[in-house]
Amino acid sequence: MAIPVTGTSVNPARSLGPALFAGGKALSQLWLFFVAPILGAILAALVWRFGFDKE
Repeated sequence: MAIPVTGTSVNPARSLGPALFAGGKALSQLWLFFVAPILGAILAALVWRFGFDKE
Protein backbone atom coordinates (compact mmCIF):
# COMPACT_ATOMS: atom_id res chain seq x y z
CA MET A 1 0.00 0.00 0.00
CA ALA A 2 2.79 2.47 0.86
CA ILE A 3 5.08 1.54 -2.01
CA PRO A 4 3.56 4.00 -4.52
CA VAL A 5 3.60 6.77 -1.92
CA THR A 6 7.04 6.31 -0.33
CA GLY A 7 8.87 4.09 -2.82
CA THR A 8 9.81 1.72 -0.03
CA SER A 9 10.50 -1.97 -0.29
CA VAL A 10 9.08 -4.29 2.35
CA ASN A 11 11.50 -7.13 1.65
CA PRO A 12 14.87 -6.73 3.44
CA ALA A 13 16.65 -9.03 0.98
CA ARG A 14 15.43 -6.95 -1.95
CA SER A 15 16.36 -3.69 -0.21
CA LEU A 16 19.93 -4.66 0.64
CA GLY A 17 21.38 -4.70 -2.88
CA PRO A 18 20.03 -1.35 -4.10
CA ALA A 19 20.91 0.32 -0.78
CA LEU A 20 24.50 -0.88 -1.03
CA PHE A 21 24.83 0.57 -4.52
CA ALA A 22 22.95 3.80 -3.77
CA GLY A 23 24.69 4.48 -0.47
CA GLY A 24 23.90 7.66 1.47
CA LYS A 25 20.44 7.93 2.98
CA ALA A 26 19.29 4.53 1.68
CA LEU A 27 22.19 2.80 3.38
CA SER A 28 21.78 4.71 6.63
CA GLN A 29 18.16 3.55 6.95
CA LEU A 30 18.80 -0.10 6.08
CA TRP A 31 19.44 -1.15 9.69
CA LEU A 32 15.73 -0.82 10.44
CA PHE A 33 14.86 -3.66 8.03
CA PHE A 34 16.97 -6.05 10.10
CA VAL A 35 16.58 -4.73 13.66
CA ALA A 36 12.79 -4.23 13.68
CA PRO A 37 11.86 -7.89 12.96
CA ILE A 38 14.31 -9.12 15.59
CA LEU A 39 12.94 -6.73 18.21
CA GLY A 40 9.39 -7.69 17.23
CA ALA A 41 10.19 -11.38 17.69
CA ILE A 42 11.72 -10.74 21.11
CA LEU A 43 8.72 -8.67 22.16
CA ALA A 44 6.29 -11.34 20.94
CA ALA A 45 8.19 -14.03 22.86
CA LEU A 46 8.08 -11.95 26.04
CA VAL A 47 4.36 -11.24 25.66
CA TRP A 48 3.70 -14.94 25.10
CA ARG A 49 5.88 -16.03 28.01
CA PHE A 50 4.51 -13.60 30.59
CA GLY A 51 1.04 -12.99 29.20
CA PHE A 52 -0.29 -16.28 27.85
CA ASP A 53 1.84 -19.12 29.20
CA LYS A 54 -0.14 -20.72 32.05
CA GLU A 55 2.30 -23.01 33.88
